[in-house]
Amino acid sequence: MNTKRTLASSAAVLALTAGAAFAEAHATTLTIATVNNGDMVRMQGLTDDFNEQHPDIMLEWVTLEENVLRQNVTTDISTGGGQYDVITIGTYEVPIWANNGWLVSLSDGMAEDWNADDLLPAIAGGLTVDGELYAAPFYGESSMVMYRKDLMEEAGLEMPDAPTWEFIREAAAAMTDRENDINGICLRGKAGWGENVAFLTAMSNSFGARWFDE
Repeated sequence: MNTKRTLASSAAVLALTAGAAFAEAHATTLTIATVNNGDMVRMQGLTDDFNEQHPDIMLEWVTLEENVLRQNVTTDISTGGGQYDVITIGTYEVPIWANNGWLVSLSDGMAEDWNADDLLPAIAGGLTVDGELYAAPFYGESSMVMYRKDLMEEAGLEMPDAPTWEFIREAAAAMTDRENDINGICLRGKAGWGENVAFLTAMSNSFGARWFDE
């Protein structure tokens, strides 16, 4: 039986990888590789609900830290290892992997109540190649500044309508109080593809930088 597997993206997206082998009858096992964040852990909590509707399918979860997950699934899917059937991973990989033939299109074979038109256009567009959707978003992410008004007031600061990174740096320093375990800012800073790329992209864009000419 020649089938493909699916991959999941981030935002987080779920996708089927090309080459996953499914049993012809019952006792099918789907191995799902996912990042170990809170949302994905909660998704695992739906396993019993899934099994009630699909008693012939067993879900096997492999939960990994993001950098380890990306390395493992990239190696597995690029070599045709077939270790994973469903994967959660970043939006960045979807068009590349789809063009390589590593992912299954979700345009056909989905449940009747599945409607890709319900997806936000910007997110769906990043997961679509040649008119075919190759991953289902579990959530989408945006970059924004949130702040505590009380700490800003104590520091004698007022948030401008369009804060600059220079202001954010100065405000963070002014609000930092290490003796009382108060840090002026919290950012994604862990090194690794997917760990800090979104943050660096937002910062770079605000200074006028672009990854590509067009």
